[in-house]
Amino acid sequence: MAGYKYEPKSGFSRFVHNFEETVIALLLGLMTLLTFVNVVLRYVFNSSLIWSLEVVLVMFAWLVLFGIAYGFKVTAHLGVDAVVNLFETPVRRILGLLSATLCVVYALLLLKGSWDYWAPFADLPKTTGRVFPTGFDWEARRFGFQETGQIPIPFDWLKSWLEQTFNTYEQSGQILFDEYSKMPVLVPYVILPVASLLILFRVIQVLLRIVRGEQDRLIVSHEAEEAVEEVAAMNREN
Repeated sequence: MAGYKYEPKSGFSRFVHNFEETVIALLLGLMTLLTFVNVVLRYVFNSSLIWSLEVVLVMFAWLVLFGIAYGFKVTAHLGVDAVVNLFETPVRRILGLLSATLCVVYALLLLKGSWDYWAPFADLPKTTGRVFPTGFDWEARRFGFQETGQIPIPFDWLKSWLEQTFNTYEQSGQILFDEYSKMPVLVPYVILPVASLLILFRVIQVLLRIVRGEQDRLIVSHEAEEAVEEVAAMNREN
């Protein structure tokens, strides 16, 4: 089956598509810029941005997690389809539906786990239930006061909003908050539920494409085979 070319059809799909690609481009650009600036500062001016390494590491983690969802969109994930190719198209679609359904279930589990890990840092309740969420645990301990190692908060309005939104507590009938000196960990960790939600969205899209007959498996491109064919073609030309 020919490779599937992703084209967003609805307004929401276009929004997610543009958001995803814009964030990935910004992350790549900022990582390159920060690394370049820090190298120049270190070797030319004998100085450095002490927070840049931590920021680059966070952006790299964001890039990887965004890339997982992006890989489902452009069918770039590695896959083994030797068994699937033994069957005709109707059976391939059934196997594709089965594998896509299992991926949806896995993405739901990943989303729950990601939320439960991030929520305490954002002063939000974790879900209850061992496997699938059955409610929210409003009595769970919160960790909204925890900060990153070196990352500064660039704007005063952002600092104030983060403190009053995610780091409040009640004392003597008053709602108080602790001041942040560095970026709270809830900001870099927010990528966990966001990326999990994107992965779930992309896997559901694949499932719907299989149902509509637009593809018959999760993986419809063969990057390694295409690369081998390109090298073979270059050798024949030479």
